[in-house]
Amino acid sequence: MAFDLASISNEAVARAPRIVLLGVEKIGKTSFACGDRVADGKIVEYGLNRPVIVSVRGEQGADSIPVPKFPVAQSLDNVFEALGSLYTGDHGFGTVVIDSVSALEPLVWADVCQEAGVQSIEKVGGGYGKGYTEALTKWRRMLDGLDALRQKKGMASIVIGHTKVKAINNPDTDSYDAYQLDINDKAANLLFRWADLILFANTKVIVKKEDTGFNGEKKRAIDGANGMRFLYTQKRPSHPGGGRGVYGTLPYELPLDWASFQAAVAAVMGNNSNKE
Repeated sequence: MAFDLASISNEAVARAPRIVLLGVEKIGKTSFACGDRVADGKIVEYGLNRPVIVSVRGEQGADSIPVPKFPVAQSLDNVFEALGSLYTGDHGFGTVVIDSVSALEPLVWADVCQEAGVQSIEKVGGGYGKGYTEALTKWRRMLDGLDALRQKKGMASIVIGHTKVKAINNPDTDSYDAYQLDINDKAANLLFRWADLILFANTKVIVKKEDTGFNGEKKRAIDGANGMRFLYTQKRPSHPGGGRGVYGTLPYELPLDWASFQAAVAAVMGNNSNKE
């Protein structure tokens, strides 16, 4: 294709989404990524998004879920092989799930260290954080693979990650704690920039204060939603989030359920179509 004036287009293009999903432990991230549908608080169906799972060594979230999955990846090359087979092969999968980047990061580092002939990511290139920068080339290769699947096969991508709590030093206010993706900040920033939508999964917690006498008090955290689990689509001081285009107009809070998420996306797309 020639890049000239005739190639310019103002047509809106709808592509399969690239999603980064992070959340607290055992919240149901993998079940959501596998396209679950929840009724009366129980998962009654999987596979609404036609998923295929690339599980990484150390993650067993998809073991009990009846959806297609590759053998557990023991190396970074295994992950690339799985993506390559999806690119070259004939199949009907609609979503590729990487579970998880938290488990994948040590394999990325091991690959970088092997190429550099050192034992620690801290020693790559003589240190000073150069190893983490070099690791970005591996992360970019994986993201390029996911983008190629979107371009050729129309596949969506869901990249799962665990969380860590990090102190945020905000120059405009007091410091506070926030949930962050629990991989190196450079890699996390790369994933966030790549994603069309960043989702955060959690429960609701209410903190109650109890008088302990003698002007003292004790704070107690309780479940604020009777065990319900939620998906948050927008950024808040306590957690990441946000999306491009229609994904940036989703309701802030949704049930942690693929069917509910799918319905919310369809609703905002329908609203945008009616405005045109």
